[in-house]
Amino acid sequence: MARVVHFELAVDDPERAAAFWSTAFGWGVTHFGEGPQDYWLVDTGDGELGINGGFVRRQDFPAPVSTICTVGVADCEAAVTAVETAGGSVLMPRMALTGVGWLAYCRDTEGTVFGVWQADETAR
Repeated sequence: MARVVHFELAVDDPERAAAFWSTAFGWGVTHFGEGPQDYWLVDTGDGELGINGGFVRRQDFPAPVSTICTVGVADCEAAVTAVETAGGSVLMPRMALTGVGWLAYCRDTEGTVFGVWQADETAR
């Protein structure tokens, strides 16, 4: 079966995006290439379920982007607080998916919508 192996977020200001994601979730961001190969590699961490990705400049991307990525976290409420502290905003506050976990939708400093997810079988 084919699986998602990499993500890309279209951003206006890669440095601002790097600061947001590093502050909110501890992701590492490395500038990679110049000119038409201008790219930022994103490392979300090792040893856990997940994938790494990158930032592309929105103006260099050929079409509007509408994919929503969801970030797995240990504590959804703490993650929402970290998002706000890093300059992001909450679009839909934490909600229970009964017997499965907690989910909230947020927006980063670049306007990217994403989810934060905490697995929790006791969620009600």
